[in-house]
Amino acid sequence: MRFPTELKYSKEHEWVRQDGRRVVVGITDFAQSQLGDIVFVELPAVGAAITAGKRFSVVESVKAVSDIFAPINGKVVEINEALNDTPEKVNQDPYGDGWIAVVEVAEGASLDDLMDSEAYAAQVAKGGH
Repeated sequence: MRFPTELKYSKEHEWVRQDGRRVVVGITDFAQSQLGDIVFVELPAVGAAITAGKRFSVVESVKAVSDIFAPINGKVVEINEALNDTPEKVNQDPYGDGWIAVVEVAEGASLDDLMDSEAYAAQVAKGGH
C-alpha cells in the first residue's frame, strides 16, 4: 500500500496534491483497495462549490457505493472525464491517472487540517478509521 509523502490526506481517505491555489483530489490506494473493482465514478460538476467534509463525488464498485468527501473548501475547476469511460483507472493508478477533480482552494481555506503520509499510514494501520 502506497502513501506518497508529497500528498496530504483526509480522514475519509481522499488525497490532495497542491499546485499553487489549486489542488488535485482523488481517493487513496487504501480506499480503492477496500472498494474493490470500481465500475462507475460520479464526477462533480465543473464550477460546483464544495465544502470540506461534504460529499462531492460518488464511486461505485462491485462491492458498494461510496461517497467521496471534499477534503477542502473550494470550487471544482476541472474533472477527470477519462473516468467516464475507464473508471478502473482509480484502481490502477489512484495517485496518477485515477484523480477525480482539480479544485481551486477557497480564500482562507488551508490544508493544515489534513494529515501527512505518516499520520495517514498510522490511521490505516489502526483499521482505517
